Amino acid sequence: MVMTAATPLQRTVADGRTDYWNDSCALVELEYAIANGGVGATSNPTIVGEVLKKELDVWGPRVQAIVKERATASDVEICWQVVEEMAVRGAALLEPIFVATEGRKGRLSIQTDPTQYRSAGAMLAQARHFATLAPNLNVKFPTTAAGLEAMEAATADGISINATVSFTVSQALAVGAAVERGLAVRQAAGHDTSDMAPVCTIMMGRLDDWLKAVAVRDGTIVEPSYPDWAGIAVLKRAHALFAARGYRTRLLGAAYRHHLHWSELIGGDVILTMPYAWARRFNASTVEVRPRFAEPVAPAIVEGLAAAFPDFVAAYAEDGLQPAAFDTYGATVRTLRTFIASYHDLVRQIDELMLPNPDLAPAR
Repeated sequence: MVMTAATPLQRTVADGRTDYWNDSCALVELEYAIANGGVGATSNPTIVGEVLKKELDVWGPRVQAIVKERATASDVEICWQVVEEMAVRGAALLEPIFVATEGRKGRLSIQTDPTQYRSAGAMLAQARHFATLAPNLNVKFPTTAAGLEAMEAATADGISINATVSFTVSQALAVGAAVERGLAVRQAAGHDTSDMAPVCTIMMGRLDDWLKAVAVRDGTIVEPSYPDWAGIAVLKRAHALFAARGYRTRLLGAAYRHHLHWSELIGGDVILTMPYAWARRFNASTVEVRPRFAEPVAPAIVEGLAAAFPDFVAAYAEDGLQPAAFDTYGATVRTLRTFIASYHDLVRQIDELMLPNPDLAPAR
């Protein structure tokens, strides 16, 4: 019998501490992730738009069928039905893991409407609807002031949240505290919370991107490699503070830009949500798979970033931002703009499928 050597990603998750998710709800990509030890997946407007294009042979006919089924539905309503159906389909693939781990793993994250980032009520209403679609969905809320309010209420309702649009230690700590309050309310009402699995994302690469953009904007000179460590430094610091405070929310590293976003987090009690392309690159790499999470980011790097970027200080300091400032932090604004634009692009894709171009000759 020929034994197949474990892949780098399989070795990454072998100790059961570090989890790997697929950063997409595309079925082929999710199947690859599961085969390599993946135990979850996520989606957002950008991802759903990409899946729609990749799987147009599936979703083109499905949109046409929905148009016939729902004669008066708007493009926005049909868009959200597609988003939900994609999520449910991916969640079904993960359900055996969800059952085997009693709800701790095997979940797919579905994101609330990014245009509603200022309305806790609108996000909460959508989250409550999402919670009826499948048992193993986490609901993603942006870590804005309103998002925090919605996360706390959703947690009290028994919904496992995933805080997204999050880049800073102070945002992560605010999420951890909001979830604890929500869990306390739910427990006081006599409900079991042991099967809940709240997550807080730190978008490492998007913080790195923001500092690089600030350097260009402000003409700042910094050691070129330093910004690539910013998100890692924030995640490792937030993790230590979560452990000290006993927060039950798990941290998740996202927005991959280079191998350090994988290799530096191996061995941590964290989740790594990797795009399919990066997962394949990591599996083909010769980077040594060994625990590095406990190794701190070099003090010279942290000091260099702090000296060059007030926005890094705001991201790294425990009290670097107050919740009222979350919505206006540079990386937050950039990411919200991206997600909102992707959402509008997604609706436009649905429009094109609903109303095929009459100037094109029909297929023969």
